[in-house]
Amino acid sequence: MSRAEHWSLIYKTPSNQKIYVLGAGAVGCYFGGMLARAHQDVTFIARPERVEALNTFGLEMDCKAFHETVRVQASSDLSTLQDADLVLLSVKSLDTERTLAEVKAILPSKAVILSLQNGVANIDIASKIITNPVYAAVVYVAAGMIGQRTMKHHGRGELLVGSLGTALPADNQNLNSICKLFEGAGVPCSIAPQIKRDMWLKFLVNCSFNAISGIGQISYGEMVKSPEIVKLIEEITKEFLAIAALEDVKISMSEALAANESIAKTMVTQVSSTAQDLARGKMTEMDFLNGYIVELGKRYGVPTPYNESVHALVKMMESKIR
Repeated sequence: MSRAEHWSLIYKTPSNQKIYVLGAGAVGCYFGGMLARAHQDVTFIARPERVEALNTFGLEMDCKAFHETVRVQASSDLSTLQDADLVLLSVKSLDTERTLAEVKAILPSKAVILSLQNGVANIDIASKIITNPVYAAVVYVAAGMIGQRTMKHHGRGELLVGSLGTALPADNQNLNSICKLFEGAGVPCSIAPQIKRDMWLKFLVNCSFNAISGIGQISYGEMVKSPEIVKLIEEITKEFLAIAALEDVKISMSEALAANESIAKTMVTQVSSTAQDLARGKMTEMDFLNGYIVELGKRYGVPTPYNESVHALVKMMESKIR
């Protein structure tokens, strides 16, 4: 019996699931908050200071469509994951390996993992550490945290989910159940038949916007007002597409430019997670974004000077944090 089949046999009805958000940053708080707002049983796993704020005052969701404080449960004790049915993995990519190694012995075999993370390497990393079914989610949401308990929503909020491996009937059943769960909470969610390609399209906009937004501490809308930045994004994109093709991901230049343009139009006031991390004196995910393109470029013998430049500048800024 595959791990997906095992999980599908014991998957509970939505109202009875034990859902955990592992990593209560902006993305985790948005999607976990939407589920909690829909009266799902959600527990946020976070650092003690955030746990105290969430348990005491609730999660303030300052969203485009509503502004509410949602009563939530939070804990910094990883052992609480022992009864998990669904885990929304939303830690930073640089923390994936360490975090999953810590919870490997705690997670029940029934638990499924849904990665809400940036980059394209997390599913492979997770699958090498844990035996639970791990699915990918392509996340399009503009959000940020203000203090310890306020999630500010700047736009969008949909999910594409899928299996990176060959999807078995049990996988499709699991993914349909996840979609039903989120749809019931007002989150558009659909199964992507080509999830790897969708992940790379999202990866593209991360590589196009995150580093530049971080270096300049500037919103996406402000970025594209500069012809020089628009040109830089285009050159980063060209390098990205060359690497994507070598990874058997075919994305046309016109499609890539349209994806970048859409982000600039639908997330005008958003600053990247990289910008938010640098502003808070935290390490970024840059090694898993433009840095990963640089790494693959070296592996394939393909120069990536534009990606290498923005990666180097962010790493320079990170050096002040250490």
